[in-house]
Amino acid sequence: MSLRLSTVILPYRRWHEGGRAAWERAEQLGFHTAYTYDHLSWRVPFRDGPWFGAVPTLTAAAAVTERLRLGTLVTSPNFRHPVTLAKELISLDDISGGRITLGIGAGGTGFDATALGQEPWTPRERANRFAEFVPLLDRLLTQESVSYEGDFYAAHEARNIPGCVQRPRLPFAVAATGPRGLALAARHGQAWVTTGDPRLYENGTSEQSIRAIRGQAEKLADACAEIGRDAAQMDKILLTGFTPDRARPLDSLDAFVDFAGRHRELGFTEIVIHWPVPETVFAAEEKVFEQIAMDAPAQLG
Repeated sequence: MSLRLSTVILPYRRWHEGGRAAWERAEQLGFHTAYTYDHLSWRVPFRDGPWFGAVPTLTAAAAVTERLRLGTLVTSPNFRHPVTLAKELISLDDISGGRITLGIGAGGTGFDATALGQEPWTPRERANRFAEFVPLLDRLLTQESVSYEGDFYAAHEARNIPGCVQRPRLPFAVAATGPRGLALAARHGQAWVTTGDPRLYENGTSEQSIRAIRGQAEKLADACAEIGRDAAQMDKILLTGFTPDRARPLDSLDAFVDFAGRHRELGFTEIVIHWPVPETVFAAEEKVFEQIAMDAPAQLG
C-alpha cells in the first residue's frame, strides 16, 4: 500500500484572510486529505486569538474544493453529543459529495474539557464516555432511527435520513493508544491515529519514539486479532509534530522522506503534516513545505 501525505490546517485565520486560500492550495498541492482540529479553543499561543469551528470550516472547504478529502483530527466527546454530531456529519458528507473522514478521540484535559462549565473528566470517565460515544455514533450514522439510553448519552427516535453519502457511513479514524481505545479502533475504525508517545516529546529520542509507536501498532494488531480482524487492512495514520522529532522532518525534502520512510516500515499508510504557522511550534518554510507536498509521495512510493 502506498504512503499517502495529508495536512492539518489549523482554523485560526479568517476565511477571507488566508483561510480559504489554504484549503484551495492544499488541493492544488495534491494532499490526500486536509484535516482541521475540532476544538472550542486550543493551547497557547492560539488560546487568546482567533479560532473557528471545525464543522463550518469544513463545510466552507467542501464548497471550494472538488477532490480533496476533508476531516477532523480529532473530534472528541468533550463538547460533542453523538445525536447532534451525527446530523452535522451527515450534512457535511452530503455537501462534500462523500469526502469526509471523522477523526475521533477520547479528548483530554485542555480548555475544551471545562468550556461547558463541567469539571474535567478523569481518565477513566473519558474512557467510559468514549466507549459509549463511538458505538452510538456508529448506529446514528447507519440507521434511520435510533433510540438509546446509556450511562452518559441518550437518543430518542433520533432520525438520520438519508444517511451518509459514503456507505454504510463515513469512515472513522480512531485516535487511541490504551487498550480500551485500541479495542474501539479495531471494532469501529476504518483507520487508527496516533501522535506517538507523549512521554517522549520533551526528552526522548527518535529511536525511542519508533520503538514506542511499534509497540502501539502491535497492540492494535492484538486488538484486531481478538475480534478476527486483520490489522493490515486498516489504515494507520501518524499525526506528526508531537514526537521528539517535532518539526525537524519539515526542514528539507530529504529529512521528511527519511522520517516518513521509517514510519512506513511500521505499517503507516498516511502521514499528516501541519500547514505552517509562523512563530509557533508548527513554523516551517513554505517553499520546503510545498516541495515536500509535491515531491515526497513519489519518492516514498
